[in-house]
Amino acid sequence: MTLAAPSTTATDADAIVVTDPVTGAVASTTARTAPTEVRTAVARARAAFPAWARTAPAERGALLHAAAEHLRAHAQELADLNTRETGKVPGDALGGVHAGIGTLVQYAELGPVHRGEALRGQFGAADWSVPHPRGVVLALTPWNDPVAVACGILGAAVVTGNTVVHKGSERSPATMARLNALLAEVLPEGVLVGVDGDATTGELLLEQDGIDVYAHVGSTATGDRLAEVATRTRAHVIRENGGNDPVVVDGDVDPEWAAAQVALGAFANTGQICTSVERVYVHRAVAEPFVAALVAEAERRTASAAADFGPLVDERLRHTVQAHVDDAVRAGATVETGGVVPGGPGAFYPATVLTGVTDTMLVMTEETFGPIAPVRVVESFDEGLRLAAADRYGLAATVLTADTGHALRAAAEMPVGTVKVNAVFGGAPGGSAQPRGASGAGFGYGPHLLDEMTTTTVVHLEAAPARRSDSTTTTTSTSTSTAAAGTGATTPATTTPSTAAAETGDTAGTDAAASTDAASADAAGTGVATGSGVGTTANTEETR
Repeated sequence: MTLAAPSTTATDADAIVVTDPVTGAVASTTARTAPTEVRTAVARARAAFPAWARTAPAERGALLHAAAEHLRAHAQELADLNTRETGKVPGDALGGVHAGIGTLVQYAELGPVHRGEALRGQFGAADWSVPHPRGVVLALTPWNDPVAVACGILGAAVVTGNTVVHKGSERSPATMARLNALLAEVLPEGVLVGVDGDATTGELLLEQDGIDVYAHVGSTATGDRLAEVATRTRAHVIRENGGNDPVVVDGDVDPEWAAAQVALGAFANTGQICTSVERVYVHRAVAEPFVAALVAEAERRTASAAADFGPLVDERLRHTVQAHVDDAVRAGATVETGGVVPGGPGAFYPATVLTGVTDTMLVMTEETFGPIAPVRVVESFDEGLRLAAADRYGLAATVLTADTGHALRAAAEMPVGTVKVNAVFGGAPGGSAQPRGASGAGFGYGPHLLDEMTTTTVVHLEAAPARRSDSTTTTTSTSTSTAAAGTGATTPATTTPSTAAAETGDTAGTDAAASTDAASADAAGTGVATGSGVGTTANTEETR
């Protein structure tokens, strides 16, 4: 098993050439990172890690704020690159850049307050937990919303004290190269190192020692490959992979409203979203008007200009989408609209509605990643929920229902990371979810991604007992003085402490100084602080 094959129109030993999926003309030519530079990239990130890990979290957050503002000044440039390389409609492309900027700002604020916990142990002892950065993060990010997704992983990794080697998708290499360059202009040397290439470059990165985290958003095949390599390298794996998201349309909803929701979920970004609607289960009570309204929604989008309903990213993906449709038709499905590759330049594909689909067709078992809405009629909500849950993927699911009980059942029973009720997109800021099954593992976004990017150390502290030598010395000195007084022995009345120490071997004064020095050294070395040293020690402990 290897990383996904190169998906660009043309490649050679030195460059990646991407074709504009709108016009068919060359969109970008990006220099491929040489093998020696790929190896050096990991070494640079590893060399930068110790100093960056010891940088105060507030300072890391301030730099991330500065990086966000630097991107803001170049937002239109990044959006234009994205549109040329992937065909993403201009408004969505610019929106994706601003979403990425917002994510950097979010992590710039969250990072400095990401903290451990105070624990309650035995009386007289102290217990707490402290987060530490993991080390070097290998970030592998996708093309379908390249700036927004990359900024999430990069922001969380950097603000927690990790350094990053970032390889974006070869389908949007110029966009990713420019993003990496802009961020690197603000961050210290080696904190973010960009690498440009395809699957061969990715495999070379996996051969390098010194990578502590694999953070990936993309195909399940690549995620499986990373998990396989991690059994040898012991790197921590964070992966948000493919989805085959269902929507269940209950029998008590307005069918036209439900059709508009499903059309949004299935056709937005031409179906090229990780959480796009891939399977539709509609109650027979509303099936007929629902399908009619869904066909109308699809045809309206297909008739739109490229600035409103864009193409697929390239010819390779269009071939996959058509293969899934052809498989369904051969097995008895009906094409209600769309389903045919149009003539003309580019990689356009019509919004397509299929009916009469069965559970074994590719459009129902695999992630098509195109503007396809396969509709399966069910006799009850129970049947729809059962079929929706019977899938190897577990990214997200939607339920459209007026029945609160049905909504609560879906939330309790669907084996997915996110359950949405009566809205195919949306959610509160700060949410985090864990995909299931073939869709990946770990928190791939939100505040909990900070936890994924760090390890936790638990500290237990007890006070040391009093030094035994101190009490022995005190007893000896008292006995000597008493004996001298009782026998009338003549001893100097003004013996100095240093003289007494020299005469009796009492080292109390010397030991006290040594004890003070040792305590200070211990506090600096272990994070046990007293007095004014608390702030310094806390920073050392957090960033060790």
